[in-house]
Amino acid sequence: MFKPGDVILSMVQYTDTFEIKHRPAVVLFEELDNIIIAGITSNTAMTGIPLKKEEGAVKDSVIKLNYIFTVSRAMIIKRLFTLSAEKKKIVHQELVERLAGLKN
Repeated sequence: MFKPGDVILSMVQYTDTFEIKHRPAVVLFEELDNIIIAGITSNTAMTGIPLKKEEGAVKDSVIKLNYIFTVSRAMIIKRLFTLSAEKKKIVHQELVERLAGLKN
């Protein structure tokens, strides 16, 4: 079972190609063997939530909340590490801000 804030390595199919890549991602939640994840990129020039090597990343990276995917449990290769409580709070706050328009 995966928990919110787990950083995993998963097979992900991108929307603009049929290519499947192994990519790191943050688990947002799991339901019925479907895992909702936010992608992570090592391109630190992109906007998102910084994730440093000191926090467990292989190299300095960015959590991309605009790259949200649903993957099956079978597509997850392994758990890498878990975000700190502080970083999970930042991810939560960013998601709430982006979804605030749904309240109206």
